[in-house]
This record gives sequence, C-alpha cells and structure tokens, in this order.
Amino acid sequence: MEYREIVSVTGLSGLYQLLTTKSDGAIVRNVADKTTKFISARQHNVTPLESIEVYTTGENVRLHEVFRKMQEQEQTIPLADAKSAGNDAIKSYFKSIFPEFDEERVYVSDMKKMLKWYELLKATDLLRFDEELPADGEEAAGAETATGTEAAIEDTAHAAAAEPAEVAPAEDSADAAEPASENTSAEEAAGE
Repeated sequence: MEYREIVSVTGLSGLYQLLTTKSDGAIVRNVADKTTKFISARQHNVTPLESIEVYTTGENVRLHEVFRKMQEQEQTIPLADAKSAGNDAIKSYFKSIFPEFDEERVYVSDMKKMLKWYELLKATDLLRFDEELPADGEEAAGAETATGTEAAIEDTAHAAAAEPAEVAPAEDSADAAEPASENTSAEEAAGE
C-alpha cells in the first residue's frame, strides 16, 4: 500500500485504500482495521489524499506538504491530540508548524481531521512522500500516463457541493478538465 492509493470516502470515517472500481462504485480496504467493503458511487464520493490542497495565505499547498511539516517538526513540537486538545491548542499547533495556514478558510474541524489522518498514516507507515510523489514541476510526466488509481477515482467521483471549501482539490493537469465547482473540503471528503 502506498500514499497515492489512500482515499477518503464521504460518509465513512477513517482512510481507505482504493482496491478496484466497478461501474456502480468501488471496493476499498480500511487502512486501520483492514476490512474490505463495497461503496456505492450513488452514496459516496471518493477523494484521493494526494489531490487535496490546503488553503494558505499564499499559494495552496498539497496535504502531503502539511504532513511532511508535521513529520519534520514532530521531534521539537509535540503533535496535538485531536481528541482531547482544545480548539486554541490545535490552532496554535498548526500555526507553529505551518504559519501560512489561512485561518479563515481552514477550520479547526479540518485541522483535527488532518491530525487524525496523520496519526493513522504514521501508524501504518505511509508517511513516505519523497519516494512516491513527484516533485512540483515533475508532474508533467505523471499527467501523461494516469495511474489506475487516478482513473478509478475519476470513474467513481461525483461533484461535491459548490459552496466554499476549507480544503480544495489539487488543480494539476490531470484534473484540469474537471469543473471548478468540484472543490472538496476535508469534512466532505471524510464524511464526518
């Protein structure tokens, strides 16, 4: 299992590995407990983690960049507990590791979700971004030949609500054909 295979499914908590798709949905495996289930495309949206971007005061950044900062700073700045830490503690944690967060568009609920996802990815040894994700500028090679995961996601994904999103999907050349109204927030992506 690799980071690029990990997806969030609306209406279901946690993270999932996309195994295969069907015309009416997809088969996914829960990252935490390894259970496998069919999800209907009529009831659920599938969002790959590698396509999620986080709003900042400058350019949006990919979610894995936030995870990378959390990983780099973990020795000096202890990870906030998503379950027991208060909103102010969570905000100050993210402000200390990633001061560029746009606090008006990245809500505490999104920050909690990022903390939960980070802990889950760390526990399953999926925080290896350097070897799996192309560097900015090297995306052209990957865009020409879409992976099976990306093609599968496009088959099963549905348009999300057109309201402002806290966390927006990446807009790389593979996603350029999709309308701008398909923004996905972290809350919508996880269905919590």
